[in-house]
Amino acid sequence: MKTQTTQGHNLKFNDPHSQREAEKYENPIPSREVILQLLEENGHPLDFVAITEALHLHDERDIDALKKRLRAMERDGQLLYNRRRQYVPIERTDLIAGRVIGHPDGFGFLKPDDGTPDLFLHAKQMHGLMHGDRALCSVRGLDPKGRREGAVVEVLERGTTQVVGRYFIEGNIGFVTPDNSRISQDILIPADAAGNAQPGQIVVAAIVEQPSKRAQPTGKIVEVLGDHMAPGMEIDVAIRSHQLPHEWSAEIHEEADRFGYEVPEADKSDENREDLRDTPFVTIDGEDAKDFDDAVYCERDGNGWRLLVAIADVSHYVKANSAIGREATERGTSVYFPGKVIPMLPEILSNGLCSLNPHVDRLCMICDIQIGARGKLISYQFVEGIMHSAARLTYTDMAKIVVDRDMEARRQHPQELCEHLDDLYSLYHVLRKARDRRGAIDFETSETRIVFDAERKIEAIVPTVRNDAHKLIEECMILANVCAATYLSKYKIPALHRAHKRPSPEKLADVRQFLAGLALTLDGGDEPTPADYTKLLNSLGDRPDKHLIQTVLLRSMSQAVYSPDSDGHFGLAQTHYAHFTSPIRRYPDLLVHRAIRHLVRGGKVSEYQYSHKDMVALGEHCSMTERRADDATRDVTAWLKCEYMQAHVGETFSGVIAGVTGFGLFVELKDIYVEGLIHITALTSDYYHFDAARHQLTGENSGRIYRLGDTLNVTVARVDLDERKIDFVLAKTDSDDADSSKKPRGKKPASKSRKPASKPRAKKPKAEPDSTGSQTATKKPRKKKPQA
Repeated sequence: MKTQTTQGHNLKFNDPHSQREAEKYENPIPSREVILQLLEENGHPLDFVAITEALHLHDERDIDALKKRLRAMERDGQLLYNRRRQYVPIERTDLIAGRVIGHPDGFGFLKPDDGTPDLFLHAKQMHGLMHGDRALCSVRGLDPKGRREGAVVEVLERGTTQVVGRYFIEGNIGFVTPDNSRISQDILIPADAAGNAQPGQIVVAAIVEQPSKRAQPTGKIVEVLGDHMAPGMEIDVAIRSHQLPHEWSAEIHEEADRFGYEVPEADKSDENREDLRDTPFVTIDGEDAKDFDDAVYCERDGNGWRLLVAIADVSHYVKANSAIGREATERGTSVYFPGKVIPMLPEILSNGLCSLNPHVDRLCMICDIQIGARGKLISYQFVEGIMHSAARLTYTDMAKIVVDRDMEARRQHPQELCEHLDDLYSLYHVLRKARDRRGAIDFETSETRIVFDAERKIEAIVPTVRNDAHKLIEECMILANVCAATYLSKYKIPALHRAHKRPSPEKLADVRQFLAGLALTLDGGDEPTPADYTKLLNSLGDRPDKHLIQTVLLRSMSQAVYSPDSDGHFGLAQTHYAHFTSPIRRYPDLLVHRAIRHLVRGGKVSEYQYSHKDMVALGEHCSMTERRADDATRDVTAWLKCEYMQAHVGETFSGVIAGVTGFGLFVELKDIYVEGLIHITALTSDYYHFDAARHQLTGENSGRIYRLGDTLNVTVARVDLDERKIDFVLAKTDSDDADSSKKPRGKKPASKSRKPASKPRAKKPKAEPDSTGSQTATKKPRKKKPQA
């Protein structure tokens, strides 16, 4: 490898990264590593001139490139530019760089880049910050709760350039109240920057001046989304609040149009592809699915089975350095809102060439799997193929054919195809037994679907029923994902795995303390296995508190993330696991396909386009985009449910306690699947104490206990659409011995239902959580009015 020698100030550096710099930049300069080494070995801060001289940079282009690099190193928290206009390595300053996490009550946290515990940022420290900013902080000590408290030294990078919210005018002062509750400052809008916006409308405001210690942020309204309650507004708000990329550039439209709608003959005749067009693959999806990632085919093979899982060959079309590839990286995932999708790929690909539609030729990546008589994975191989889907089946169709053996449904398809589907169903039973033996954890969770009327108002919220067809496809996809992860690990090629770690020691301790109070135990000591969890769940039988115990166990689980390290999947009890089966809608799957294609075509790992370091960054990015999509979807669903419940203020329903905190009870209404809060101040006539280990509130005088999983009758007291919050109070008919097993029934009050205020109302006292979610009750400071 070539090295670049740098001399100056009696210092000499060999730049081991010179080749990397030359490949990335037309005009390479010394790497970041060399600049940090220079400052470290020099022993004291250096100004810009001293650095240019030390690095022997005299050309104007080199000097300009160095300026940009030093600024980037400041943004990334590697350097500090001090008041003497000198550069100092952050590691020498005892300062901590990280991302700011705002809280609705005005305080915040700094999440350090180095993974150390978060720093608490007092509301005064947050005056000059906004949620999403990157900042450099010092540790000023411990707060009364024992948390490290930070002081802002410098803002490295602004994370918010525009906000979406409602525009108001008070006392001739215009301001926008951000929809994102983590941004606690209102954005001042000068009169000449309001455009055509009317008070109460939802708008997008560009930040003209960022906040400082003494001044609120100011902005300019750049887009009026519409009136507060307009149909579909909730999605427009969520897209902008969470900064979801949602528009295609002209370059992407032009690139997508070049693909056409049919697979070219040259691709069909590619000698690298196996022609499987005579194999009767089928897709099995939901009734409303529009893109089809996966198709399956199964046949008996002696005492075992041969399973073919065909996945759309997105990597053939979407290259890393293309406009569509760059946009897919940025989006990270498709976002599925109720009734609308923000796709990761343009429709010509997602619903066209990359969708395994019936009765057309499609390129695919196939996992060819041999499975033993007891469901053991015998062998697998990956091949590039071309297929022709024989049928597009829904889960309902599949259940009728193989579970119900409905003769009318079977007559709609060739007998040979039905026989293959029967083989697939037989394989499912074997895979299911193997899953049980493995000890994979199965939590009984309920998912819901929102049904809209013609005006996009909620008509009903209905549970999603999973039949054997859903579970069949799930087992096939899990098996293909395991094969992909095992293959990638075997060759040690950089790729993203789906990592689901075992529960943390702290969460295990809490779970065991909770179980001890119920005379239950979780086996496995400090490192319980999935089988230990499953054994406990299976032992519960028909206990009335089964739902409570399952909920506590579920909440002890770690969050799954994308990582280049193959740490396995705890919940599925798999040593290796990656996402391979949905490259149309998940970028990590597309990266897995690129790695498999590289290996299948004989490429060397050393020649692969991605490094382990690249995968670390991509894993963090894809985990972020997944959380971003989930948060946006939750916001929209919460908005719609609040809108739905506005017509039910004053009515009484039966519900189940879904969460217990120091500030109250979260209750989910039965048969409606809407959640609201009974604030602790609404639990009158007693003082209630929160027991985090037992997930309960206990009355000091009465001894009345409210516990996770208990059934209550509640009345809808208030709905706040702006805050996405629903307040409940205990129904007057509710008592310790009330029969709460009755089916909920809305009871209309004699008086007229209250309507929500047209403007945001004062928030109730909230909990003060740390950035991980633990909570204690605290009073909320009064929100200041906008300053002129």
